Amino acid sequence: MNLDDVRAARDLLSGVTEVTPLAHSRWLAEIAGAPIHLKCENLQRAGSFKVRGAYVRIARLSEAERARGVVAASAGNHAQGVALAARQLGAVATIFMPEGAALPKVQATLGYGADVRFAGRDVTAALEAAEAFSEETGAIFIHPFDHRDILAGQGTVGLEILEQQPDVRTILVPLGGGGLAAGIALLRSERPDIRVVGVQAGAAAAWPGSLASGEPVLTDLGPTMADGIAVARPGQVPFDVIDEYVDEVVTVGEDTLSTALIGLLERAKLLVEPAGAAGVAALLEHPDAFEGPVTTVLSGGNIDALLLLEVIRHGLASAGRFMMFRVRISDRPGELMRLLTELAKNDVNVLNVNHDRASEALGVRQVEVALQVATRGPEHRENLRSRLLDLGYDLI
Repeated sequence: MNLDDVRAARDLLSGVTEVTPLAHSRWLAEIAGAPIHLKCENLQRAGSFKVRGAYVRIARLSEAERARGVVAASAGNHAQGVALAARQLGAVATIFMPEGAALPKVQATLGYGADVRFAGRDVTAALEAAEAFSEETGAIFIHPFDHRDILAGQGTVGLEILEQQPDVRTILVPLGGGGLAAGIALLRSERPDIRVVGVQAGAAAAWPGSLASGEPVLTDLGPTMADGIAVARPGQVPFDVIDEYVDEVVTVGEDTLSTALIGLLERAKLLVEPAGAAGVAALLEHPDAFEGPVTTVLSGGNIDALLLLEVIRHGLASAGRFMMFRVRISDRPGELMRLLTELAKNDVNVLNVNHDRASEALGVRQVEVALQVATRGPEHRENLRSRLLDLGYDLI
């Protein structure tokens, strides 16, 4: 594959997908000491870059193949991308999703006209069901990343970056199965001066081991909030491109992912899913590692509201702006008020209080109070902790 394949895909996508904005980030530029831009694929149709590759793949099927329908497996972005692309091209789409998939993502996929079916508890089981459905019915299986047409479609993100920021030196790309990173990395066939860096969640990073082995290998994945890039085995087609053209793969921690997501909300006014914030997390963890100008791809913005609440709470805690603690006090009138008054004196906002008298660990006339409070940062949080200890409170 080369950049001509991506240019041909861009012609197919003309008038179909959005040329998403490239937004300058003063917040990140101050941290990194270099110009930083955000490629906002979270503002793409269906909420992510996935519709690009899905449309190119389905558009290049013959009329007879499209008449057989298409099938895919996904818990979110790929499902919506395939459903939307199939509707635009007049193909019937069947999408297998894991049981318990986020309701907003299910509803969005249904809204694009797909037939949604549930199979298993995870994407692997849904994938097996989709492949079996393809064999039984003749429907064309649309792989989320392991196909040349998928890479070509995703690579149009890179062409847009090059047109919007011709002097770009580093592109940070969230890395899961590899379709997006490989498509963008094809830029280097003509622009070897551009550095392309893939970013994975450290808890679910299959690429370092695969690249070291010289081939895609199955990796045991740990839990991560960045489920959109948690892929156990990279695809062979993107592997060949990434092995040749991607300069480096870095990993980031869960705390930094949540901090990046909150930073994008507060500073850039952009809603991004955890996987989509991976490039920003890399900038936060390694602010001096990337030559500028830097563009980081915000690959998607499809996040369930309940997960968003959890990630925000996690991010606030990581940033020292959220504190949870338990304290034992005497079970006498006024003791709880005294504690809350002390918190108020220290400019702490109390979010939640739970008063427990039933614990077996409590002594006579003791009560345990669990508190969730908002603080202004790590220094404020540590000052509060020290003040409570000085006052004789037994923090748990």
